[in-house]
Amino acid sequence: MRRIFQFIIVLAIVLSSCKKDEVALESVSVSLDETPYELDLGSFPTPMSPEGFQLTNAKVALGRMLFYEEKLSSLNNQSCASCHSQSNGFSDVNQFSQGSEGDFGDRQAMAVINLAWNNNGFFWDGRSPSLAHQSLQPIISPIEMAESHANVITKLNEIQEYRDQFIRAYGNGEITPLKMGQAMEQFMMTMISNNSKYDKFLAGQTELSESEERGRVLFFSEYNEFFPEDSGADCEHCHGGFNFANNFYMNNGLDDDVDFTDLGRFNVTGLKGDKAKFKVTTLRNIELTPPYMHDGRFQTLEEVVSHYNEGIEISSTLDEALLATTSTGLMLTVEDKTDLVNFLKTLTDETFISNPDFSSPF
Repeated sequence: MRRIFQFIIVLAIVLSSCKKDEVALESVSVSLDETPYELDLGSFPTPMSPEGFQLTNAKVALGRMLFYEEKLSSLNNQSCASCHSQSNGFSDVNQFSQGSEGDFGDRQAMAVINLAWNNNGFFWDGRSPSLAHQSLQPIISPIEMAESHANVITKLNEIQEYRDQFIRAYGNGEITPLKMGQAMEQFMMTMISNNSKYDKFLAGQTELSESEERGRVLFFSEYNEFFPEDSGADCEHCHGGFNFANNFYMNNGLDDDVDFTDLGRFNVTGLKGDKAKFKVTTLRNIELTPPYMHDGRFQTLEEVVSHYNEGIEISSTLDEALLATTSTGLMLTVEDKTDLVNFLKTLTDETFISNPDFSSPF
């Protein structure tokens, strides 16, 4: 009888414990979290956002998860970060990236950096009108992730962590391509690089070396064929402003008309004047993001500087400012080239490539 009584007491304790656990589980609910995300702008201007657009912690967190999620690919072996590595300034050091099923792309992977200020299309040719749209395209590209949006949604729906995060971000657990694209857009908009040596120099926190300073002067000085001693590299013409870019599509003299193999912006607009024109990208963290140009033909910054100094090819759509330099070249000396490269390296932001907010959440 005593044993029966003891058994009943133990059973009661176990049942009571289970009920407490059930209550505890039921009390932990997942709900919409609209806490705003604050961008670290530093000295940068406030980016222009679409009406009603609001960064939130929950959407940024979801976008970060998706950016590093390999289940977005057909073989579950590739994420956005596979071709946009943080240690490489969120770019790919390979000339062309290899896709989930072994195929290679035909353009160099663009660096993901300061996209909050990009307002003129995405990809080298600008074929995507928004970052949300752009982020979904590699998933369905047969030479990239080679997957379908429907299959990705099926995979994510099997993971409770994703269902919960979609609730936090959007108020319900329904997973759609639109929500995925918006979330990845939000995460990538937070990836701001504004803490380079050059930024610290502008803030009066450090000094440039003699070579870096000479390179800075060359960078911002205009080309002048009549006064060679005062002539500069005229880089600011295309790479000006706080982000060292202009968001335009330009032909920078890589090939003449006969050798056009990639028509760039023309493939989007159909305008003859857009043949072989590509987006002018930022020079921030340029030291970290070789190879260079849309086809990755240059491996070093020295090669890039030499191209602009003496390698411009004349074509029907060549930028007029670059065309004006072809009679003499930029007239840069060996020392000038070294100084210019040393200045470009002051645009490297070590905190950007080590920021834990941009690293994998897994």
